[in-house]
Amino acid sequence: MAAKNADRRFTKDHEWVVLDGDIATVGITDHAQEQLGDLVHVDLPQLEREVAEGESCAVVESVKAASDIFAPLAGKVVEINETIVEDPSIVNSDAEGEGWFFRIEVDDPDAFEQLMDQDAYDEYLETL
Repeated sequence: MAAKNADRRFTKDHEWVVLDGDIATVGITDHAQEQLGDLVHVDLPQLEREVAEGESCAVVESVKAASDIFAPLAGKVVEINETIVEDPSIVNSDAEGEGWFFRIEVDDPDAFEQLMDQDAYDEYLETL
């Protein structure tokens, strides 16, 4: 495996994105799941849904609160992770791996480069 998160980008809303060709896998960061606490419900977007960059397209509920998940890139939802709907605790145990939320066929793969890399995200976390 490459250096941790070398191929990963982040948003200020604590989503992570991995781009493979024009398919982006999206989830929430470890930081986000720690802030939320134990997840009890995940609501994912419909397949084939067109999402705009920054649009709320999923919801997670924890024992503490409900939180929107935003699309970090514009595109069409092509896959959802049914496993986390059945067992939301996967997001708590492996937020940046098996706990991914959905995959988008992105409209503009170059937009990926505009998101924060690991170093920038780490610096952002220090400002919170």
